[in-house]
Order: sequence, then C-alpha cells, then structure tokens
Amino acid sequence: MIRAGDFKNGTTYEDGGEIFQVIWFQHHKPGKGGAVVRLKIKNLNKGTTVETSMKPEVKFRPIDIIRRNKSYVYKDNSGYHFMDLETYEQEFLNADTIGDQSKYLKEEMQVIGVYIDDKFTSIEIPVNVVYEIAHTEPGVKGNTAQGAKKPATTDTGAEIQVPLFINIGDKIRVNTSTGEYVERAND
Repeated sequence: MIRAGDFKNGTTYEDGGEIFQVIWFQHHKPGKGGAVVRLKIKNLNKGTTVETSMKPEVKFRPIDIIRRNKSYVYKDNSGYHFMDLETYEQEFLNADTIGDQSKYLKEEMQVIGVYIDDKFTSIEIPVNVVYEIAHTEPGVKGNTAQGAKKPATTDTGAEIQVPLFINIGDKIRVNTSTGEYVERAND
C-alpha cells in the first residue's frame, strides 16, 4: 500500500476500482488542523482530470505501469491503430479512450503506449509537436496589437489560438497538454 503523503508526480494508484495517475501534488499544512495533500489526478479509465485533496495517511494500492514506444498508424471504425516499435504488432484504442488527444495525432507520430496489468489502456503524446496551419484568417498589415491572437485550425483539425502573423501553410509548435501555441517552427 502507498500513502497519499508519499505520492510523487507520475504515481499510479487504484481507488474504488478506478486507476488514477498523479499529475501534480503539493503537501499543505494549514495554520489550523491537520496536513493535507493537494492533488491534480488523471483517471486513466475515463481520461478525465480533477483536482482534489486528501489526508496524507490515506492508503491506496499502487499500480505498476509499463510504457512502450508505439507509432500511430491509422484510424478506422474500430478505433485508432498503433504499431509497437519493438515487436511490430498492431493494437488499437477506441475513440472514447483517445478522447481529446485525437486532434493532436498525426500519422507515423511516435507515442508512448501505456499498459496497466498487461492491457493497452492509453497513450501519451509528445508535449511539443509541430503542425501545419490548414485554415486561419489572413493577418492584416499594421494589425500588431501586443499579444493579439486569432483562431487557426491545424492539419489534424485542432483549433489553436495563434498570433496575428501566422498564415495558412505556416508550421507552428503546439503544447499538446495545454493546446496552446508555443512558437513558429522551422521544421
């Protein structure tokens, strides 16, 4: 068993039949009362993320996770197909499991396949990825307000807020965990 007070980023545990992964944690000792652990956790079964807090002495069953390098191959009616880069076997995840990550998937993109109890359960996409702008309104010359943004659609269908100087065909780097524009890419 693992105590909530021993959690670290990336710790995976089971609670009530659901599997959670700690994204962020903070030990907090208020002036009055007992200490608490503040957490941002991801439900690996549902893909949802919540913030919560609990007492540090609460115990949970730790879960072992195996991560394997995979390549995204294609999408069809059964789901999203990935190839293991060591064994060349293909496995798939359904659209509900992939969720919002689907808008960041590109063919042949290398991802991390997450296995819990030898079952392929989810993927981890690289944090910074280069995408091409498929659609955006043209920037107007002289429209240079500091920090002004406009909506743009990437080649994968993701909607991103980009600076006014970005045009169709430009390549940009996107933070896939926040969905935010990072910089213009030279790749």
